[in-house]
Amino acid sequence: MTVTTPWLDRRQLRAWIRLRAVAELLPGVLDAQLRHDADVTEFEYQLMAMLSEAHDRALPMTELARQVNATLPRLSHVVTRLSGRGLVERRPHPEDRRTTNVRLTDDGWATVQHAAPGHVVAVRRHVIDTLTDEQVDQLAAIGDAILAELDPAGTMEATYTRYDT
Repeated sequence: MTVTTPWLDRRQLRAWIRLRAVAELLPGVLDAQLRHDADVTEFEYQLMAMLSEAHDRALPMTELARQVNATLPRLSHVVTRLSGRGLVERRPHPEDRRTTNVRLTDDGWATVQHAAPGHVVAVRRHVIDTLTDEQVDQLAAIGDAILAELDPAGTMEATYTRYDT
């Protein structure tokens, strides 16, 4: 049985290559800003930002892994590194001693507060302010369409829809 590959036409290829370039370049730009301003990586910042928005600034490891789309081993490694810097701490879950919570410390909270303004400026400069209001809405719709395919079970949906209302 011969399978015919549905090759991308020039219009589709143009869109795909641009999306691929954005996906490749944007994390490095955001990472460089956060390293410069707060000595944290973009992933570390996102992890701490998720904790900063949680009740008591704490989440179970499994929930935090889901929110930042990380494996537990990768998350554990990063939490160990951040813990060594005094930015987060591990604690037993108050209701289930088998579960480990990660809590943002006061120093971690201060780091998030210090990093956030520059991060917002970078996001505005490199993404939001380059688009019209209509394009911002289109970008959200495009993201929804792609995420429906990439995350059909909605595993990360609470993370990327929490600002929808």
